[in-house]
Amino acid sequence: METYDFFLVLLIILLAARVFAELANRLHFPSVIGELIAGVVLGPSLLGWIEPIEAIKFMAEIGIILLLFEVGLGTDVKRLTETGLQSVVVALLGFVTPFLLGFTVGYWAFGLPLLVSLFIGGTLTATSIGITMRVLIDLKRQHTPEGQIILGAAVLDDVFGVVLLALLYEFSIGGGISLNNTAKIVMVVGAFFFIAPIVAKLMSVIIKHFEEVSEIPGLIPTMIVSLVLFFAWLAHEMGAPMLLGGFAAGLALSRRFILPFGVALHGWGPVFAEKIETEMAPITQLFTPIFFVTVGLSLNLQEIDWGSTFIWSFSLSIFAVAVGGKLFGGLLISRPWPFRWIIGVSIIPRGEVGLIFAELGRESGILTNEIYAGMIMVIALTTILPPFAIKFLYNQLPPSLMQKEKA
Repeated sequence: METYDFFLVLLIILLAARVFAELANRLHFPSVIGELIAGVVLGPSLLGWIEPIEAIKFMAEIGIILLLFEVGLGTDVKRLTETGLQSVVVALLGFVTPFLLGFTVGYWAFGLPLLVSLFIGGTLTATSIGITMRVLIDLKRQHTPEGQIILGAAVLDDVFGVVLLALLYEFSIGGGISLNNTAKIVMVVGAFFFIAPIVAKLMSVIIKHFEEVSEIPGLIPTMIVSLVLFFAWLAHEMGAPMLLGGFAAGLALSRRFILPFGVALHGWGPVFAEKIETEMAPITQLFTPIFFVTVGLSLNLQEIDWGSTFIWSFSLSIFAVAVGGKLFGGLLISRPWPFRWIIGVSIIPRGEVGLIFAELGRESGILTNEIYAGMIMVIALTTILPPFAIKFLYNQLPPSLMQKEKA
């Protein structure tokens, strides 16, 4: 492709992502769904205008890494100490149950290969807390007991999810599942969580010093992007997915990075994290839509036999597992029943995290186009429907119970 043609393709992707995201937001859908639909419209599924060429894939890779950095940066480990055992129960059951059920459906019900079934189960463990938090903030319920439980559970889900993603990545490139591969990736993840705060501390001191003397704007985004790219490269060199590097860098620089993950940043910690969020936002918002559009471009709905019973039975089965597996954790904690349902529904959205899992499975050749399409449909449905269900459940609550449960 000539350079000027690439510029036109990139222009179309960026504008389409923005337009469809705005339309989705106006319809009260998550913006990520709009960006995904933009890729479906532009790609082979509908118009066939754009193919996911290598240059676009490289930019999408940067988008994934920055997205995981943003997830790590927004992870507040202190939430776990504030919400206690209930968050742990919701997170563990909401992680393990859909994983086991998804694997069971794939492996035993549909006779899919072991690694394919593991990717299906892994994709169903994801939780996109950003979507739920947007609803809770709109309803002014983010600081209530149930809001804190949901946030605490999301912290653990993020950590568990990235570790599982690293394991599945190792299995996909390492020739299969083995105890050695598992031990290797666990050691790599542990090393990252040990190294990240040390490097972040050193970087924060250097950035603070040079920002005070530099007269040229843009020092913080330059240094932070460099740090994220270095962690991504280091992760690859150690045999882990590059995504882990982005997440580790973000986690190390988060506002509430405390033991057991490392030593907190002192002095400039919270201010530093807020400054990073503010100055990195334009860069992240530029690259991450390219990733979601690329997911849509990689999906060819015309190659799927929609008359086949497999695609419908598989999608419906996985959707039931995706919803039921997450609800299970919320229903078992000790809260009034209406709030158990709200907590369970709140951790159902898969959003961008589920798309990362599915895309890794497709890129590694583990998921076929038909299975990939089924997973994308399930991710889309579990992302779109829960916000409406949460609002409905809150509207059914008696005012006396809502007042009683306020923090």
